Amino acid sequence: MEDKPAAGYRHGPPWVFKGSALYQLHLVKAATARAFVPKDLRLVEAFGYTLGGMFLARYHDSPAGQFDELVVIAGIVWNPPTSCAWAARVLVNSAEACRHGRKEVGLPSHVAKFSQTEASELRNKPLAKPNGFLNLLGMGSTFYKKESCRGFEISETTGSSTRHLCNISMPATGMAAGSHKDNKWIGPAIRMSLPSFSGQTEDHPDLLKYSCKVECRVRPVSPAKIWSSRTAKPQECSDGKNGSVVAESDAQRQSVLVLLSRPILALEFSSLLMHVDAPKTVAPHSKRKSVRYSST
Repeated sequence: MEDKPAAGYRHGPPWVFKGSALYQLHLVKAATARAFVPKDLRLVEAFGYTLGGMFLARYHDSPAGQFDELVVIAGIVWNPPTSCAWAARVLVNSAEACRHGRKEVGLPSHVAKFSQTEASELRNKPLAKPNGFLNLLGMGSTFYKKESCRGFEISETTGSSTRHLCNISMPATGMAAGSHKDNKWIGPAIRMSLPSFSGQTEDHPDLLKYSCKVECRVRPVSPAKIWSSRTAKPQECSDGKNGSVVAESDAQRQSVLVLLSRPILALEFSSLLMHVDAPKTVAPHSKRKSVRYSST
């Protein structure tokens, strides 16, 4: 895929993205998520889990032109007075989008190859255990049927080398198919804001906060199926917490664990219009001398 010139990003902020996406929430083990969260930020967790997941998007119009993006969300972190999502890894098949994510937004962006796949498979078991809330949303189906699936095989590229990360498969409708002609209901139109922390990287040592303002049609769908041979056990210190963010050599394998965690909700965004504001520098809570904080 050819990259658009860097001038595309000079028209913002806000930077405008149009396309479609799958926003999938997972219950992520706290031990897995802590590997990515800086030590001066507190992970929001309950019973050993935090709320993470992924944001898989296909943009047909953006400052970098057409490209695909996978944001692996490690979990939710708390920096008073607010909590925001924290990205474990961002994969894009655009060198310019990768550069912008690293240099301007402080994200752990990497260039990747998104190979589209298509196959028929027999869904011989539900994608999730019976759950009243999921059934209410139409996601707790127990039907067994053969259906056409499309998805992506995602591999990171570094120079001339390529390393397989994961495969993501979903029914051949909506984002995967790029059309809603066969769908009678595409969901209500909504507006919402998705705030995130970023930074504390080599390019941006400060803690940053930015927001994605989303307008789209949204509907619940069955969670995407994700698989990979690249797994690793969370690396912990003796006190059960990571003293620092995992080394780059382990971050890729650890991010797969986030993707392989249990999905609890999947939302399809169609007719997506997203405005991304420029990040602002915020002070980590541990460095605010005027505020006391007690973790009880």
